[in-house]
Amino acid sequence: MPIKHFLQFRDFATDEFDYLFARTRWIKDQFKAYKQYWPLTDRTLVMIFEKASTRTRLSFEAGMQQLGGSAIYLNTRDSQLGRGEPVEDAAQVISRMSDIVMIRTFEQEIIERFAANSRVPIINGLTNEYHPCQIMADIYTYIEHRGPIQGKTVAWVGDSNNVCNTWLQAAEVLDFKVRVSTPPGYEVEADRAGLHGTGHFEQFPDPMDACRGADLVTTDVWTSMGFEAENEKRLKAFADWCVDGDMMRVANRDAVFMHCLPAHRGEEVTAEVIDGPQSVVWDEAENRLHVQKALMEYLLLGRVETK
Repeated sequence: MPIKHFLQFRDFATDEFDYLFARTRWIKDQFKAYKQYWPLTDRTLVMIFEKASTRTRLSFEAGMQQLGGSAIYLNTRDSQLGRGEPVEDAAQVISRMSDIVMIRTFEQEIIERFAANSRVPIINGLTNEYHPCQIMADIYTYIEHRGPIQGKTVAWVGDSNNVCNTWLQAAEVLDFKVRVSTPPGYEVEADRAGLHGTGHFEQFPDPMDACRGADLVTTDVWTSMGFEAENEKRLKAFADWCVDGDMMRVANRDAVFMHCLPAHRGEEVTAEVIDGPQSVVWDEAENRLHVQKALMEYLLLGRVETK
């Protein structure tokens, strides 16, 4: 089977995501029923972290073990990658000693260079530009709670960051709309988001307008990793972009709220919303585990018939 990577959301077609979401449901059902399912026995996942993480490491490491394989954690500070070894050389070596690699790093270019020199599948665990595994989990969570996302409206309130960029790609692939509201100067950059057009998203200067009639309202921290020097400036610029009860009340009555976590209550979202009845953030966090298991199975084994 040809090597396939998952470096950004548009790397997969609609039918592949349909398969992965169905497969996620089956794998999650096995997990909830305490049924052993070990299709990746003797397979090794290498996890390379240049950016710190809780959910990414836990979900990938636990997921690989639950599929019968093993996971190895590497931090660039503790490896030759942190001492100037070329990414291309590291990819050649690491891919000869493992079966699949997940990388959480800064520039998208790093993971693209690694994949170009790898003999095994590469998964983007987060870059400055994209976070495809997170949006897979978010969309699966919406499907689980409300059904198909096709034709629905997602409101993004806050920074047009890597998570926002990936929502925009997902809208093109899965045919839904994203309304984005950011402070002036933080608008979506279509080229950076990797969009093919603008038919699936709109930008709104007023976050209330973005949320009005939305089926899903979502946000993220105002200051992403790598932008800490801008924190004070961003706190002032984003003050009116806190998702609160008023925004959720103008959304559809059955709208859900999501946040990829960690969250700062009182900044990008109020406690009333994130801890309220419309919030599905804990299911969203757990589903990282299940969609990534389906993803690793698919990249290593191809399509598996659901029993």
